[in-house]
Amino acid sequence: MKTSPNPFTALSLAEQQLDALDATLMRRRLKQTQSPCDIEVKVAGRLLKAFCSNDYLGFANHPQLVAAMAEGAAQYGVGSGASHLISGHSVAHDLLEIELARTQEKHIDDARALFFCTGYLANITAITALAGLGLHPENQNSGISIYSAKLNHASLIDGVKLAAAQTKASVHLFDHTNLAQLNEMLQADSAAHKLIVTDGVFSMDGDLAPVADLLAIAETYDALLIVDDAHGFGVLGKYGHGILEHFQVQSDRIVYIGTLGKAAGVSGAFVCAHQTLMECLIQKGRPYIYSTATPPAIAHTVLASLHLIEGEEGQARRAHLNQLIAIWHQEMQLQHWQITPSMTPIQPLVLGSNAAALFASKQLDEASYWIPAIRPPTVPEGSARLRITFSANHSALVVRELISELQRIEAIVHASSETKMV
Repeated sequence: MKTSPNPFTALSLAEQQLDALDATLMRRRLKQTQSPCDIEVKVAGRLLKAFCSNDYLGFANHPQLVAAMAEGAAQYGVGSGASHLISGHSVAHDLLEIELARTQEKHIDDARALFFCTGYLANITAITALAGLGLHPENQNSGISIYSAKLNHASLIDGVKLAAAQTKASVHLFDHTNLAQLNEMLQADSAAHKLIVTDGVFSMDGDLAPVADLLAIAETYDALLIVDDAHGFGVLGKYGHGILEHFQVQSDRIVYIGTLGKAAGVSGAFVCAHQTLMECLIQKGRPYIYSTATPPAIAHTVLASLHLIEGEEGQARRAHLNQLIAIWHQEMQLQHWQITPSMTPIQPLVLGSNAAALFASKQLDEASYWIPAIRPPTVPEGSARLRITFSANHSALVVRELISELQRIEAIVHASSETKMV
């Protein structure tokens, strides 16, 4: 008779990790959608009103982009076949990169853009390759310093960690709402090569980085300024060109990163900077060098999205978004939950505990709304929240209905003890 083998150690460790997540109400679970990304989504056979997507302009199921995807696939096929530097770089990629660089040419000297599969990949590539500039033999003993905003997205955090491991750079965290602190740290820094890394729009709070002030500091202390505008591109600025257009800044020391799977409604991301820096990314950016290129059909579709973003329809959709945000600011009144008004489509409601956030999300689900609970480590401990996002496809009526529903749920949550919530 066979005896049971010794327990699989890794499996046991994994079970312990999952048990710990369950005990702290931090385990995440997948929900399968059965319809296109839109303001109403079918999930498990139920139609839910979605206020959780990053499809801010409502382009993810836009008929012109659906047609562009089919057109691109017919023209270029469905795969690229290799990395960009082997044989995967299509004319579709080239055309898109020219147009992406054009969106930032008023803000970055001699701008050039590179198209990436994801924003995560773009951030890791940019940070590691540009931090590595400090390893040039002439600067090898002079030091590298990276200054990263405390509330940066995970992809920026991981990019900074990887860059530090590769280059032995020193890493310093700063509060983007207290730039005096950043100024003091840089004043005492003698490193020859410095990077300041920040989100443009902070994804969990919806507030904007003070890019003009950060640029002034970067110029004072000769640092590169890397801005990940994942939630600003397509939304901010008259033509949707993002946070640099919004603040009307211009410099050759800015490295701009925009995401194309959020407001643009498609997929991928881009890095845009002075053409000399971009050439270094092509030569030294390992994730770019060793990743299969995004299918050209995607690039073709993003190009169509750019035309929508910049044109009359994009401008009208941004104006409508601003109207929805104004309604929220004027009419959203709560007694107990923390409202942090934002000028972007991201509107957080901070509830504090994981239990309260999960309970509120469950109540919303029962009322046919889809707004997941956001918990640590995505947000700091004790700041679990509902992250409400607007789309240009939402109407003023449905926003007002959501406000009423949230006010009703807040009263229930406040009246309940946390031990009974979940």
